[in-house]
Amino acid sequence: MEWKLFAHLRDTAGDETVSVDVEPGATVEDALTALVEAEPPLRAELFEDGELAEHIRLLVDGEDAFAAREGLDTVVTAEMELALFPPVSGG
Repeated sequence: MEWKLFAHLRDTAGDETVSVDVEPGATVEDALTALVEAEPPLRAELFEDGELAEHIRLLVDGEDAFAAREGLDTVVTAEMELALFPPVSGG
């Protein structure tokens, strides 16, 4: 499965997508663990005190994983699109 990364997360990983392998029945949390194992520098960008940082937006198929899904407990399939957005400002 693939993670799509945006803004400085993409820069930290060195690519806009990162492929990870997860077992059938895996959750978003499992896929997130696989992501930081594949790209260790992302850990510092994504987590605060061992938890996903509040300012990081996690999307599953374009929907907020916490508002529209079951958060980190959402069961994933290979066809799902996972994405991470840090806060972005502009002018």
